[in-house]
Amino acid sequence: MAAKPRILHSSKDMIWSLVPLLVICAVVAIASGNCSVGLTGQASDDRTAVFDVEHALAADAAVMAFPIRRPATPDGWKANSGSTQEVGGTSVSNVGWITDKGAYIQLSQTDAAEEDLVVHLGGLDALGDGTRQVAGQEWVVYTTADDKKFWIADLGDVRIAILSRGPDEDMERLATAVLAQPPLT
Repeated sequence: MAAKPRILHSSKDMIWSLVPLLVICAVVAIASGNCSVGLTGQASDDRTAVFDVEHALAADAAVMAFPIRRPATPDGWKANSGSTQEVGGTSVSNVGWITDKGAYIQLSQTDAAEEDLVVHLGGLDALGDGTRQVAGQEWVVYTTADDKKFWIADLGDVRIAILSRGPDEDMERLATAVLAQPPLT
């Protein structure tokens, strides 16, 4: 068959010539095992960023005016975030994990007033939803319109908050782990 004159070539011809090349690239990438999609959303997912909670909380403990605790987290949880923020004229230390069930859970520690912490974590629509006893400590439960929940415990010199959309069992596990640890020095 005679080749088409150059003037009759269109973008459709270019696309059809690229399709086999893309298929070959995909087959090579999959066969080599050097690619993964990472869409499971689980803590074991290689695409979940890793964060060094131990050093982050140690650094926060060195500069913040309130005691910081480093909980021993359950097997299967993967630390993925941390930050410090200003709330009510004081600092908040935040760290977060992806649980073994794929839910995000955050631990916040601050000496800010509980009212300021509630607005910071839940906005103006956060509503008190009672209390619960975990590890011998009373936690005030809050919920928001978008199904976010958080618990706050007042330990006197520090407020501990746990925020998640995941199951309450994960929040209880983290609350127990936090209270079991003495403050870092």
